[in-house]
Amino acid sequence: MATTDHGVTSPTRARIDARTLRQDRWWLSPLTTFVVFSAFVVYATVRAFMGRDYYATPYLSPFYSPCLGDCVEGASDFGQPFAWWPLSAALIILIFPLGFRMTCYYYRKAYYRAFWLSPPACGVAEPHGSYSGETRFPLILQNVHRWFWYAAVLVGLVLTFDTVLAFRPMPAEYAVGDGETSGIHMGLGTLLMIANITFIWLYTLSCHSCRHLVGGRLRHFSKHPVRYRLWTWASRLNESHGKWAWYSLFSVAIVDLYVFLLATGTIQDVRFF
Repeated sequence: MATTDHGVTSPTRARIDARTLRQDRWWLSPLTTFVVFSAFVVYATVRAFMGRDYYATPYLSPFYSPCLGDCVEGASDFGQPFAWWPLSAALIILIFPLGFRMTCYYYRKAYYRAFWLSPPACGVAEPHGSYSGETRFPLILQNVHRWFWYAAVLVGLVLTFDTVLAFRPMPAEYAVGDGETSGIHMGLGTLLMIANITFIWLYTLSCHSCRHLVGGRLRHFSKHPVRYRLWTWASRLNESHGKWAWYSLFSVAIVDLYVFLLATGTIQDVRFF
């Protein structure tokens, strides 16, 4: 009798009744991922629907960048083509970085294990009776990851522009000391934005799609020295892709939180000059 079971209980696998023979705390990693991802999703959702407290001169939250809707004064550097949008502008903007991360190969592994238990860890049987891979809806949509990578590059460029703007001179009302403003601004928020954009670029350029784009479909690397060099750099970054994914996730939330605290008057920006 034919069977459709291709999992750990298939006829070709060893007959082991235990879910796993592992003696270590294998559940700790997926549990940590579940808690951290859930916390980030809740935080990002709340901030996205707030539609306020996303700008504190000269800092713009990465959740609302670029601000294209009905933005507060000073936050919109690219016009307001979506001023007619009745909801928070972040709900439009976050589609692209969220789509890039949700279809990312590393994140897929992480949340498949943590949320769907497919499988929860190496050497641990999953509870699902069947598995169709990413060949059916909705998981087949994961194949658009490369297109989201292009969007992620544009988002990275915009966030880089925001970081540069964080150095611009402060208006007179923000003057310190003798009341004169300096020709350039530098504060704790500026440093946080520099760290954030650094991690975002490391995460974006270490992507598997980037590695394939610069060095894929080549028969002879010797005939393409420039692309080979780019492929080498991308491959080295790719070794730490998971690390950059985590760091950039934390950094973007920290920058948004810092801007929120500044915008609500909870704290004051630590200015260096």
